[in-house]
Amino acid sequence: MMDKPYYVIAKEMAAFEEYFKEAVKSRVPLLDRIMRYIVNRKGKQLRPKFVLLSARLGGDINISTLRAASLVELLHTATLVHDDVVDDATERRGFFSINALWKNKVAVLVGDYLLSKGLLLSLDNNDFEVLKILSNAVKMMSEGELLQIEKARNLNVHEDTYYEIIRGKTASLLASACGAGACTTFKDTDKIEKLKLFGEKTGMAFQIKDDLFDYGNDNIGKPTGNDIKEKKLTLPLIYTLNNVDKSTKKRIIYTLKNENTNKEKIKFVIDVVKDKGGIQYACKKMFTFRDEALTILNEFPQSDLRDTLEHLVRYTTERTY
Repeated sequence: MMDKPYYVIAKEMAAFEEYFKEAVKSRVPLLDRIMRYIVNRKGKQLRPKFVLLSARLGGDINISTLRAASLVELLHTATLVHDDVVDDATERRGFFSINALWKNKVAVLVGDYLLSKGLLLSLDNNDFEVLKILSNAVKMMSEGELLQIEKARNLNVHEDTYYEIIRGKTASLLASACGAGACTTFKDTDKIEKLKLFGEKTGMAFQIKDDLFDYGNDNIGKPTGNDIKEKKLTLPLIYTLNNVDKSTKKRIIYTLKNENTNKEKIKFVIDVVKDKGGIQYACKKMFTFRDEALTILNEFPQSDLRDTLEHLVRYTTERTY
C-alpha cells in the first residue's frame, strides 16, 4: 500500500531526508547521538509525504517546501518524544523510546530541542506563513490532549466532544502538513484552505482507525485494550455507552474507573462494544471522513499526483498497524 506514494515523489523524499538529517544536527555530542537514533528509526513518514504531495499539486517543490516538510516532521517527532514521557512508554515503533534509553529528563529536553529547531528553521528563512500554520497546529494538539485528559477523569464524553479532541490532537497536524506544503507552491489561498480541510478530514479518519486497533479484528489480531486501560473514551465505546441499558452502562463505567487493568473485565467491555455495533458505527464514521477528504481532493485536476494522494488517504483507513 505504501509503495506508490513513495515512488511518485521518490526524488523529493530523498531530498527531504537529506535536508532533515542536516536540520537536526547539533554541537552537543549527546544530542547528536539521539538525533541519529531518531533519524535511523524513522516511521512511515506520512506527514512529510502529505506536505510534498500537496505542494506538488501546485507546482515544483522548492527549498521552502523541504523546510516545511522538515518543520512538520520536527514538530511531530517532538510531540511523540513528549507523549512517551507522559504515557511512560518504553517502546515506539518496535524500538526503545528516547525516555527508556536516556530517561525522562533528557527526553523532555530533546522534545524541546526539536520544537525550537523547527521554529528557528522557519524564522531564519522568513517562512512566516508556514510557521503560522504549524504553530496553530501545536496549540490545537496541546488543547486536544488536555481536553482528552480532562474528560477521562469524569468519563463524560459526547460524540461531538470526541471529534473536537481528535480534530485537535491528530487531525490538526495532518491539516497543517497539507496547508504548509500547499502554501509553498500555490498562490490561491482558497486552494491552500481546501488542502488544509482535506488534511483535516484525512486526519479524523486516521485517528478513528487508530482507535479501532484497540478492539482488534481478523487482520490486526488480538485487541490491545490500551485505550480502556488509559480510560480514553473513543468512538466505539462512546457509541456503545449511548446504546446499552443503564446497568450495562454502569458496569462499563465502573470497569473503566476501577478495574481497567483486569484482563477479564477489559474483555467484557470489548465484547459489549462489538456486540452493540460500536465497531461498525466507528467504521462508518471513519469512511465518511475519508470520503469527505476524497471529495475535496477530486476538486483538483486529475493527475498521477492526485491519484497518489488518494492512495495515501485510502492507506490511512486500510492499514493494519
